[in-house]
Amino acid sequence: MRIPLSWLREYVDLPATETGRDVQAKLISAGLEVETVEHLGADLKGPLVVGRVLTIEELEGFKKPIRFCTVDVGQANGTGEPQEIVCGARNFAVGDKVVVVLPGATLPGGFSISARKTYGKTSHGMICSSDELGMGDDGTHGIIVLPPETEVGKDAVELLELVDEVLDIAVTANRGDCLSIRGVARETAIAYGLPLRDPALLDVPGPNAFGYPVKVSDPAGCDRFTARTVTGLSPEARSPIWLKRRLQKVGMRPISLAVDVTNYVMMELGQPLHAYDRGLVQGTIGVRRAWEGEKIVTLDGVERKLHAEDLVITDDRGPIGLAGVMGGADTEIADHDAAENGGSSTTDVVIEAAHFDQVAIARTARRHKLSSEASRRFERGVDPQAAAAAAQRTVDLLVLLAGGTAEAGVTEVVAPSAPHTITVAADHPDKVAGVSYGRETVVRRLQEVGCDVYGQDELIVTVPSWRPDLTDPNDLAEEVIRLEGYENLPSTLPRPPAGRGLTARQRLHRRIGRALAGAGYVEALNYPFLSEQVFDQLGLEADDPARRVVRLVNPLSDEEPALRTMLLPGLLGALRRNDGRGAHDLALFETGLVFQPRDEQRTAVNLSVDRRPSEDDIAALDAALPDQPRHVAVVLAGAREQAGWWGRGRAGDWADAVEAARTVAREAGAELGVRKGQYGPWHPGRCAELTVTVDGAERVIGHAGELHPRVLKNLGLPARACAMELDLDALEQVGDDTPQAPGISTFPVATQDVALVVDAFVPASDVEAALREGAGELLESIRLFDVYENAEQLGEGRKSLAYALRFRATDRTLTVDEASAAREAAVTLAGDRTGATLRA
Repeated sequence: MRIPLSWLREYVDLPATETGRDVQAKLISAGLEVETVEHLGADLKGPLVVGRVLTIEELEGFKKPIRFCTVDVGQANGTGEPQEIVCGARNFAVGDKVVVVLPGATLPGGFSISARKTYGKTSHGMICSSDELGMGDDGTHGIIVLPPETEVGKDAVELLELVDEVLDIAVTANRGDCLSIRGVARETAIAYGLPLRDPALLDVPGPNAFGYPVKVSDPAGCDRFTARTVTGLSPEARSPIWLKRRLQKVGMRPISLAVDVTNYVMMELGQPLHAYDRGLVQGTIGVRRAWEGEKIVTLDGVERKLHAEDLVITDDRGPIGLAGVMGGADTEIADHDAAENGGSSTTDVVIEAAHFDQVAIARTARRHKLSSEASRRFERGVDPQAAAAAAQRTVDLLVLLAGGTAEAGVTEVVAPSAPHTITVAADHPDKVAGVSYGRETVVRRLQEVGCDVYGQDELIVTVPSWRPDLTDPNDLAEEVIRLEGYENLPSTLPRPPAGRGLTARQRLHRRIGRALAGAGYVEALNYPFLSEQVFDQLGLEADDPARRVVRLVNPLSDEEPALRTMLLPGLLGALRRNDGRGAHDLALFETGLVFQPRDEQRTAVNLSVDRRPSEDDIAALDAALPDQPRHVAVVLAGAREQAGWWGRGRAGDWADAVEAARTVAREAGAELGVRKGQYGPWHPGRCAELTVTVDGAERVIGHAGELHPRVLKNLGLPARACAMELDLDALEQVGDDTPQAPGISTFPVATQDVALVVDAFVPASDVEAALREGAGELLESIRLFDVYENAEQLGEGRKSLAYALRFRATDRTLTVDEASAAREAAVTLAGDRTGATLRA
């Protein structure tokens, strides 16, 4: 929210010496996030004056239209003679009042003005547009044309309010009251201890039977609807300069008088309003839920298909507006420009000031991807008591600026509701903050916020209508603490109870992170959201369990509305971003939760916050949540070992992904099975299936290897990228993290090598498993150290696998015969199971 300091001063008598920086510091101390203070016109230097165009000469022979003008600037140029100026704009005529900058001036951006020869003429200054003066968009995209009554020679810096300070406040979701000058003025008045001139304190006539007919069919969605009518608006009326400038300073574009007035009042009081062309509204104005499939064309010209939960404004024809979001084109206010183009300008308007349900408006805005100034305010909370005052303020301005007449009829439909009260102990803020404020301070601060407070030791607090975020005692405590100053809270270090360390799961998580980091991987933390389209890009089957996702009701991004069921999409996205930024040698890892929906869907219970939930409550809550196992995943691309004087380097491949899985298994103290597999995004010939044995049954917990070329193309990934992902909880379940000391033997090792020839399609892991089992207890370790393929020597479709077998006994030195016998037994079993034969 942009807050001009000049506008703020209308409601709070700030000391004349206070600057925007001073106000920023005060508001930050009070808990508001004031991001910047913009100094408008800080580098602007006059003379900048009002001039009247006397003559216009069209210059010929140039690529674009050029005009040579003479402009009367009064005595501002020191001579009283007309000022000669060359200008390329076309939106002004002889007799128009314009803004002229004279030689010697400096425009925003450090642009100095001097007399110069151009297009065969000497230009003594410039005729200015709003962009050149740093005023923002005024909708004309051309020269500023001032009202005819503007005095020639008048200082335009003062006239256009070009020098000001604007505070830019990042308003949090719970402080909808601060999306208005009124709300920020209240916070400023409290911060400075000054009185507030509340702009909502207006004399408002009561409702009567003569107002425009309104029917609210959904009081839960709209608990207040005020309608006022103004007739006889002058078609020639324009928004005055002061009104346009205030809208520009808060970041809005002036459009037409009626629309500008509603926007102005919204910024002033925080109450969104809408003006309907009364001649285009047919019959009673209604408020109801949309019918499924209904359509409406909104003011942005887009036809929208409505949802049954959308709250709409209707007349006898159907929807004429999305309630609290945007009006419809059927009842749009037409201005003077529309009349000049063959239409008719609006002279009679119906003003709507309503209060809508926050959740309904938020969902409608997101459903239609249509965020507006109105929806931003309704989502965060609008003061329902301000609707009548906002309507009255709008009527008063239209009567004043457009010469209209306010009809006597006043419509106000209100759903009965009681003020919200909270019972809180007078010392509750003291307990929350650890500071002794005392009852008088607590009562005073709550009254400054706008609360009515009664009681002694136990306070009964009535919350003001403009603070719907105050719902419980802790909210009241927060108000006292922030107004007393967060910086005044004592800093004390917490004292954790002794004897509570990390859980076994946490220790495993940290060990795995350290092990992967030590292996050269960099941790990447990604958002747990994904688009279901990524499953197609990864090549998952239509019935793959990973496609069953938990969808969010209110996602951060409509493009990623589901919770992840695997870590790879996020990691591969990180790989793509880094590769696109020139980092081509990458090794990333992530550990995190994935989310798997349960077969039985349950609704979570709302737990009380005043006591610890019971075990049954916690169990019921857990049962309503999706399963959330922890996974670990790695991705790598490019060089695994860099080339240099020490060697040629090595590119990362599928074996590195498999080794990452083994590294994780070692840290978990689990035995990981690795065998040939085929799944989704992995290359079918370079994919390993990762297994563990649970209760005697083998269970697949992940995959590792090289990604499929089609997947790499779909996701824009570098060639030969590899990945691994496995279920870390399943690995922890079968693991034993008890530290194991390595066995040290005093007896020598017997090493024997064996080269076996098998069919090319036989996995090396199957051969290794057979050798390990056949060798028996004497086998200490086995290592594959060579893979050889040569059709001439081995035959077509055959390969040679060379293994180093280490034998050792714990109680004696092995003889050659014992080692050879174990080797022969291993070779025999490998031959029986895989068809392996000894290589000649």
